[in-house]
Amino acid sequence: MEFSKKYNIQLEAWSTLMRGLVFQIPLLQEVAKKYQRTISQIVLRWDLQMGVVTIPKSTTLTRIKENLDIFNFAISKEDMVEIEKLNDGFRIGMNPDEVYEHPEIIRE
Repeated sequence: MEFSKKYNIQLEAWSTLMRGLVFQIPLLQEVAKKYQRTISQIVLRWDLQMGVVTIPKSTTLTRIKENLDIFNFAISKEDMVEIEKLNDGFRIGMNPDEVYEHPEIIRE
């Protein structure tokens, strides 16, 4: 994030809800209860406060409305720090540092 800020690069969250695994994280369960919000709202609000662009995927109208209802509260600095500590490098999708060229692609 520091590198991105230094070079004016906008970060974008990808698979923010970890394909559902995020709902199993005890700290997020506690924080959601504390703020009387859903875990999805806590994660989206955390991204927003961190300055990360996030585009949550949903086709369910109630979830779309829920995802939009993150602009009328803020997560405390202390809770932001605790949530940030959850970052252990675990990935759901591909690791961009390990992308390889497909053998059928010929580059000149």
